[in-house]
Amino acid sequence: MLELLDWRRRVSEMYAHIRAAGDDPAAWQYFRTTRDDLFANHSQTPLAEDQRAVFSGVPYFEYDPAYRVIAPVDDDVPHDIIEGEIGADGHIRLKRIGRVTFTLPTGTGTLQLYWILGYGGGIFLPFGDATNGESTYSAGRYLYDTIKGADLGVTEDGLVLDFNYAYHPSCAYHYRWVCPLAPPENKLDFPIPAGEKLLRLV
Repeated sequence: MLELLDWRRRVSEMYAHIRAAGDDPAAWQYFRTTRDDLFANHSQTPLAEDQRAVFSGVPYFEYDPAYRVIAPVDDDVPHDIIEGEIGADGHIRLKRIGRVTFTLPTGTGTLQLYWILGYGGGIFLPFGDATNGESTYSAGRYLYDTIKGADLGVTEDGLVLDFNYAYHPSCAYHYRWVCPLAPPENKLDFPIPAGEKLLRLV
């Protein structure tokens, strides 16, 4: 458990650095370098041993500042609860708490924000887009999972949506993981060519 604590601490420190850096692209390079190190060398890596043996880095789309936007949060939404099973981790309950609408070079979309119910809670923002099944994982990616430290921050104008930091859930790397995925209401019909691409390990 101490190894897992260390993993989460290092992820939290990484995101604290990103928030402090604002829109500085150098923070994205730091993000990539830090994650590659965790994947390659940490005991809590989502990769299996045979995958680590051939791992040379997580692939990404090129950094594009146009895919970083600040979106006001609209909390006038039905606060429905979504429930699901996540394997050995048991049952997960997500409560819709708001939505964000934003415009990117490839389209305008709306994503629902969820609060993970349980002790402490946390904001969760999974999403799917038209790159899924081709250059990204078929079930989508994450932008926020604050329980695990993935927190890009807020400004006076709203929530930071920097899709250059979009990343895959652990289940995209190996079948032994079971993860909460993007609900149908968070599937966008346009591509977001930013953030992490599908890792293909032979």
